[in-house]
Amino acid sequence: MGSKTGVLYVVALVFTIILALETTSSSADLSPNYYDYSCPAALPAIKKVVEAAVSKERRMGASLLRLHFHDCFVQGCDGSILLDSSDTIDSEKLAIPNANSIRGFEVIDDIKAEVDRVCGGSVVSCADILAVAARDSVAALAGPSWVVPLGRKDSTTANRDLANRDIPPPFLDLAALIANFKNQGLDERDLVLLSGAHTLGFAQCTSFRARVYNDTNIDPAFAEMLKGVCPTVGGDTNLSPLDPSPAEFDQRYFTELTYYKGLLHSDQELFKGGATDELVRHYSINGEAFTSDFSRSMIKMGNIKPLTGYEGQVRINCRKVNQ
Repeated sequence: MGSKTGVLYVVALVFTIILALETTSSSADLSPNYYDYSCPAALPAIKKVVEAAVSKERRMGASLLRLHFHDCFVQGCDGSILLDSSDTIDSEKLAIPNANSIRGFEVIDDIKAEVDRVCGGSVVSCADILAVAARDSVAALAGPSWVVPLGRKDSTTANRDLANRDIPPPFLDLAALIANFKNQGLDERDLVLLSGAHTLGFAQCTSFRARVYNDTNIDPAFAEMLKGVCPTVGGDTNLSPLDPSPAEFDQRYFTELTYYKGLLHSDQELFKGGATDELVRHYSINGEAFTSDFSRSMIKMGNIKPLTGYEGQVRINCRKVNQ
């Protein structure tokens, strides 16, 4: 190999290594100790506001958890879901899975204000606030806590079209759900575990009407009860709990699936003779396994394509890009 050729080879090799590091190291750049020096009071402040909000309205815990999920599935965990519409922002809040459904933005505003107060400025990103608030919401409703890797930056863009495409709707079948999660780097176990977040909260009639009137793999008495909540016409915003204990983190979501009492079509797809049946059975009888494994999947989801380092920004207002 000639000297010039050798130099070019080395340059190409170095470039390849750098490119590989840039595309794989973002989640590795996150650290649970990220704010230990810049603002050690940040995490206790988030917890305080979340606990107060959940104490005031138990349903808010599920709403804050869902905000983090819907954020991470669009552009990664970058706080893009919090951006309001503007001349340059096509807000994800207006996407079909979010419009008139996603909630908790005012609580995030309250958290941001309190964190900025205790930190003496805008130190903590809105994306990190979403991740920590999701954890603290679960813990406030008798669920597990986990160590949240931190250091995400906030996006300066939003993508309503991507939200419409990538946030899984409630009518997907199992194959589509598996593919949807795989696109985010999540496997079948993650699909089952993160669906287990439906141990908390409620769904609107529009999300389960088709299941009640069209699906055959539904307990008949359960279907009749739901028809009283969700008529064929009207009542679109009427709510039904996703499992019988919607304000308590437990494994009853999975138990209900084994009795064909999943509220959403996509819920029951996890238990209908397919690849995820055994996981559902496992978690339906083993609450401790669900608790520990759910925590790991939440950490994994929180690592989806974060902006780190010089990427993105720390928004002063979670609803708009810094000027």
